[in-house]
Amino acid sequence: MNAALWTAQILLAALFLVSGVLKVSMPKDRLIASGQTGVAPFPLPVIRVTATCELFAVAGLLLPWLTGVAPSLTPLAAVGLAIVMVGALSSHSWLLRADRAAGRGNREAVNVAANVVVLALCVFVAAGRF
Repeated sequence: MNAALWTAQILLAALFLVSGVLKVSMPKDRLIASGQTGVAPFPLPVIRVTATCELFAVAGLLLPWLTGVAPSLTPLAAVGLAIVMVGALSSHSWLLRADRAAGRGNREAVNVAANVVVLALCVFVAAGRF
């Protein structure tokens, strides 16, 4: 079980490290063009704050449990990322409904499915490390 939790933590850390760095450093239109369409409904300051929280959570996923210093921060980081994923899931679901209403098909369906998988990983880490 410990190996599965570490694998999930490392996967989540890598995913949110890339996502956070992109959201901190790229303009909104480039984020959308790169596939991070979930940022579309939000103003740039909200995107930047979310990205900063993601980057802090990356450290929280790994360092406390690895060092043994305040290990209770690891499941809290996973809970924080789960909350971010609930927001991403709602954003992508809204975009999916808008796409379907406009007759553009299911472009966001893959993003919704990916959000569900990442949310499940966050919940797995949170539950396993509490």
